[in-house]
Amino acid sequence: MNPQAGEPFRVVITHRVHDEVLDLLGASCEVIANQTPGSLTRRELLSRCRDADALLAFMPDHIDEELLGHSPRLRVVAGAFKGHDNVDVTACTSRGIWVSYVEDLLTDSTAELAVGLLIALDRHILAGDRHVRLGRHRGWRPEFYGGGLAGRQVGIVGMGAVGRAVARRLRAFDAKLQYTDPKPVPAAVAVEVGARPVTLEVLLAQSSAVVLTAPLTAQTRDLIGPTALRLLSDEALLVNVGRGSVVDENAVADMLTGGRLGGYAADVFAFEDWANAGRPREIPPGLLAHDRTVFTPHLGSAVRDVRRQIELAAAQSILDVRIGKAPSAAVNTIAMSGTNN
Repeated sequence: MNPQAGEPFRVVITHRVHDEVLDLLGASCEVIANQTPGSLTRRELLSRCRDADALLAFMPDHIDEELLGHSPRLRVVAGAFKGHDNVDVTACTSRGIWVSYVEDLLTDSTAELAVGLLIALDRHILAGDRHVRLGRHRGWRPEFYGGGLAGRQVGIVGMGAVGRAVARRLRAFDAKLQYTDPKPVPAAVAVEVGARPVTLEVLLAQSSAVVLTAPLTAQTRDLIGPTALRLLSDEALLVNVGRGSVVDENAVADMLTGGRLGGYAADVFAFEDWANAGRPREIPPGLLAHDRTVFTPHLGSAVRDVRRQIELAAAQSILDVRIGKAPSAAVNTIAMSGTNN
């Protein structure tokens, strides 16, 4: 149901955004924003969506049949995210609701963090920092030995935009690169990033470091579980900047405890994958306790200008739909039915 003539175009924003986003949307829309540090309760979100024409959503939001049933006027779910497994796209499409996402703005910042996590894990940066701060450093003699990136065989799981960006950066360190991806990668791209295609099994068996950039799908959930982990060498390093549930975190903790894995670094965690009904509610304590881990709180997207651009891009998708245009980064296809000024 579209708003009646003369009614404002109402936009619900689920999480805190930059003032520029509020200004952009507020110029032509009625904005119901959540500018608190936390998420709305499910009840509050459903209540706010009752008269909403647009929803500017974030990863903690679960856009499902229940929410859509409470949102009869909804015309667009504009995601301030890249992976959109927290949105029931099929249900949105059947109701004539656009779903948009932000395609490339996170690529460079996520790739930079992936390389940073790999270096931090390999070169014992956290342990070295603690060593110095505790007053244990007594001179020039090295005490924490890593492998370095030059000449290292690094495998990349997922050669989409982020995987390619990671490969370009690692190539600058003279790492040897291979990748696996179910989708064909143009040969010219593989040559450009200096990576050769292999199966997942070969990649795990041959790589001394593995970077996960894969999205979360039915096929990638728990992709790196006990069977896959046993293919890695005991000293292999594993870095996850894709999605938390691509990895079986309990299995990783067990491998680390048993000395069967050299280290694990992650910016993403399974408990964050809200669309997964069986998701854990915390990071496994055994994983947090292990000293061969490096964890960051979703810093891949925590670049001030990037976050602003992501939010503004999502807001622009809303403004496009308001005037009868398709969002520039639409996940689905909806028949157009005029404008609403």
